[in-house]
Amino acid sequence: MSAKGRNPDIILRDGKPAAVILDIVQYEEMLQRLEDVEDLKTLRAMRRRPLKFRKLEDFLRENAPGV
Repeated sequence: MSAKGRNPDIILRDGKPAAVILDIVQYEEMLQRLEDVEDLKTLRAMRRRPLKFRKLEDFLRENAPGV
């Protein structure tokens, strides 16, 4: 059976769901989706801030002294 077709196994403790066993492929896909959501949140927050431009010379002087 393919990883996508397999249902997760739910572990019960005292009759209540306590843990889930997932296929590793499903788990990795879930982690990737969560990372994508976090990236989108960060991007939206960055877009709300005003853009600030600086001269290249000023940036290099602050971040790469001696270059």
